[in-house]
Amino acid sequence: MALSFFKKKKNKLKTNIYAPMDGAIVQLENIPDPVFSQKMMGEGIAIDPSNGNVYAPVDGKVIQLAPTKHAIGILTEDGTEVLIHIGLDTVNLKGEGFTVHVSEEQEVSKGELVIEFDLDFIKQHAPSTITPIVITNSQNSDKTYEITDETSAIQGDTILIHVTS
Repeated sequence: MALSFFKKKKNKLKTNIYAPMDGAIVQLENIPDPVFSQKMMGEGIAIDPSNGNVYAPVDGKVIQLAPTKHAIGILTEDGTEVLIHIGLDTVNLKGEGFTVHVSEEQEVSKGELVIEFDLDFIKQHAPSTITPIVITNSQNSDKTYEITDETSAIQGDTILIHVTS
């Protein structure tokens, strides 16, 4: 018994995923889109944005940019894949209303502006501005995910998801 006291414990790695935008936090289950609400894309949360700026929620590498500019995927150092999907059914806008400030394979830092979008245009031309932030590789991972119970997001300040490896 005394020997177990001296055994080294594995250090658990923690990654925090911060709010990429300001707005009201929406639990994934409450999103009016079954692909996200049923967590088919992975574990996560969403924000109903109050402005049109999207910032990197983590340090990492851009691994995906939708040709239609409505979504971005970022890979963290611990292997967590974070997808930010601006609005619902915004793929149908074919890039109109979006300005991308990064490119695939680019390293980004938490708080770096990655995409701007015209919030009024999205409100007029898409079913919803609700923006899911999901971990696309959560279903085949041994990591644990703790989702915030906060109701309001402040970009770069509010922690949305704690990831523990």
